[in-house]
Amino acid sequence: MPPTHRISGTPGRARRTPLRIALSAGIAVTAVAVATGPAGTATAADPEPAARQAQHVEYFTGPGAHPRHTEVPASPELSPSERAQIKGDGDVVPIVQAGPTATKLDVVFIGDGYTASQQGDFHADVRAKWAKISAVEPYASYKSLFNVWAVDAVSRQSGVSGDPTNTTVKDTALGSAFFCDGIERLLCVDTNKVESYAKKAADPDLVIVLANSTKYGGAGYNDITSPSGYDGIATASSDNAQSDQVAVHETGHSLGKLADEYWYDEYGTYTGAEPWEANISKLTAAQLTAQKKKWYRWIGRTSPDGGTVGAYEGGGYYPRGLYRPTADSIMRTLGRAFNLPGREAMIAGFHRHASVVTAETPTDRAVRRDDKVRVRVAHGITLRWSVDGREARAARGDATVTPRALGVPGDGRTHTVTVRATDPTDAVRDPQLRTLLTDSLTWRVRR
Repeated sequence: MPPTHRISGTPGRARRTPLRIALSAGIAVTAVAVATGPAGTATAADPEPAARQAQHVEYFTGPGAHPRHTEVPASPELSPSERAQIKGDGDVVPIVQAGPTATKLDVVFIGDGYTASQQGDFHADVRAKWAKISAVEPYASYKSLFNVWAVDAVSRQSGVSGDPTNTTVKDTALGSAFFCDGIERLLCVDTNKVESYAKKAADPDLVIVLANSTKYGGAGYNDITSPSGYDGIATASSDNAQSDQVAVHETGHSLGKLADEYWYDEYGTYTGAEPWEANISKLTAAQLTAQKKKWYRWIGRTSPDGGTVGAYEGGGYYPRGLYRPTADSIMRTLGRAFNLPGREAMIAGFHRHASVVTAETPTDRAVRRDDKVRVRVAHGITLRWSVDGREARAARGDATVTPRALGVPGDGRTHTVTVRATDPTDAVRDPQLRTLLTDSLTWRVRR
């Protein structure tokens, strides 16, 4: 596993002492929490009980710095009074509504350190933070795939523990705290409480905790597989200009399933199996090309993060024996762009949660020949309509049609109208990933 700074002892209740703010946060043990190791490391299916008492988190010491990892204690189980308090809290406020939750990727922001009178500030902070996240490619090109929700968690005090110093203690809804594990920029949170608030949203796919603070910091809890369906939690301060980059990097793990592309010198040479992640490999550029593996389709192309796609030694925490696609992407250093293989993986990740087409005319009931059938798609999506399996070529690209105009006969029999939507982007080259970029909808047509 990556080098860690371990905390000994039993996890305590939130804010027990100012000097041990780390114990006010941690991560939930949801089902069986298995610690993530470096690339290619096998993990136990049923770890020893002690392994369930800690969770690996990723943190960032400053803008432009390479991330690090550490362990923090698991969050304590919620008390009956805490459960009762959360049950009566947590209004869900829509920020961006692009379509039904079943066909969109639902981003859930939960605020911490905002009092009852500051929930309007929280909503404004969510809008501002999402604007910065969604300005990063490939988010910018795929904004139409996202719903954004704000879940109000009312804190008794404004601000969060550890800001500005490690002796600062705040009574907040989620127990957010800097100086977690003694690391100033590590912003931990009580993940049992996060889970309780997140599931108030209908279908959380991505969860970001926004702490009411100007202090730089954040964390990524990437070992979580939540009962509510999301993978991982990102934390970030609300009013720091660079903290959005923390969240973007963490979504590289949760949505793109990407590996870290940085390393620790003390790790030496990697000798394990070929990693499963798309952006690290044991193979050189020549071997990737010869064997047609991983990012071979991108080799030689100029990448958005600068430079040329190839195979650069160092990644997955190892300085030698593993290669990454480019010299310095956001999976290595905050503030950089996703490289071409990373961008491809992110787009595929978006489409694992969101469809390329949304039905505005419900598909669960029949339509008539003269009814208008409408769908919603992003700019650039190709649409092809068919009647009983035969394409109506004249309707290519139309988002609104009528069965009569498509050629459905008025013979009193039931027919089907189908639309097939495809994202033709050249940012995805892997044929297996491209299957995620096509979807279809079908309506029954009857008299």
